[in-house]
Amino acid sequence: MGSYAVLFARTLVLGLLVAVPVGPMGILCIQRTMAHGWRGGAATGIGIASADAIYAGFAAFGLTTVSHWMVAYQAYIRSVGGLALLWLGWRAIVARPTRDVARAIDSGRLKSLYASAMGLTLTNPMTVIFFAAIFASAGLAAQARTGGALAVTLGVACGSLSWWLALATGVSAVRHAVSERMISVLNRISGGLIIAFGVFAVVSGVLRF
Repeated sequence: MGSYAVLFARTLVLGLLVAVPVGPMGILCIQRTMAHGWRGGAATGIGIASADAIYAGFAAFGLTTVSHWMVAYQAYIRSVGGLALLWLGWRAIVARPTRDVARAIDSGRLKSLYASAMGLTLTNPMTVIFFAAIFASAGLAAQARTGGALAVTLGVACGSLSWWLALATGVSAVRHAVSERMISVLNRISGGLIIAFGVFAVVSGVLRF
């Protein structure tokens, strides 16, 4: 039991470190928090953490067949993800900011934000290879057997989730001091960056065909 706790703690830190670098999902989480408040950012973060947990689980449980299939078709998967980023970036640019977050988002919208964030994160199949390499280099691969693999998966999920919830909380705290006009400007900037990431994903995917 003690060894599982150690595995959980170590991979929690790994999950946190993997989530922290700013990328398209980080920008998306910030933009959605600014647009929809804490609930929108949290739903997005939970979706990202869920995808990280899935890929960490693939690596920890040694599901090589699924992993190899996703890596083999990564060109198609990344291209689809890139197109989705282009759409989300455009929607962020044309979005009309509102101060009334309570009326701007409902449970159905929260589910949509969660699902789209998880789906987008899953469009980078190389993440499972990344986790496998980290687990091997940290000496976790040999320990991750059944219960250990579950501890590893939960550790990565909790580490990733802690970062995204902290990010949504921080952005939400600042949001109340930002005018609608500034939110609109930030939406356009973040939308442009998301589109840039989308173009890169599509191009990199096409070059792999």
